[in-house]
Amino acid sequence: MGQPESRESEQTQLPPGQRLQRGWPVTHYGPVPKFRPERWEFRVFGATADGDKHCWSHEEFSALPYDTVVADMHCVTKFSMVGAEWGGVRTRTLMELAPPAPEVTHVMVWAEYGFSSNMRLADFTDDRALFATHRAGEPLTAEHGFPVRLVVPHLYAWKGPKWVRGVEYMAADRRGFWEERGYHNVGDPWEEQRYSYQEEPGEGPEL
Repeated sequence: MGQPESRESEQTQLPPGQRLQRGWPVTHYGPVPKFRPERWEFRVFGATADGDKHCWSHEEFSALPYDTVVADMHCVTKFSMVGAEWGGVRTRTLMELAPPAPEVTHVMVWAEYGFSSNMRLADFTDDRALFATHRAGEPLTAEHGFPVRLVVPHLYAWKGPKWVRGVEYMAADRRGFWEERGYHNVGDPWEEQRYSYQEEPGEGPEL
């Protein structure tokens, strides 16, 4: 489902059912993981173009091209934080370094403790999607996802996990952690796609 064709800036218009949030609440499931730089590794695997797994240490990941985007964050719990500046590595940059095979249609983003979130490849490669390491020029705090969290501004925030550790390329869709537990498989806030019972045919694998 696409976004409305005639829409004012997200900074002045919120998706349906959302309220403006001042500040940035901490929301997550489970404990905050302890960051161990010597053990940390970011992986791209699955249906890669060359069939290999691609890995970066924290030092190597931090040296990748850095970009910034200004974008909103819409949480399924109905708060929206607008106009935040995010800094990090664009998803497209990573895909150029580790291209997917031609048959790839979806990705699974993996985070600490086995947490996962799936999305269409087109959503993952959106112009403003990036692996954020900073907000407003400052490194993320541990509670907000340090060292890396995914930001996909045009989807609900659960689609952008904290504490990301890798990306799996997939030739078919597969539900992630919250998607298996009743959340909408697509998660477009402008269509208010919050829960799986709202899904139309073709919007997700069978539960």
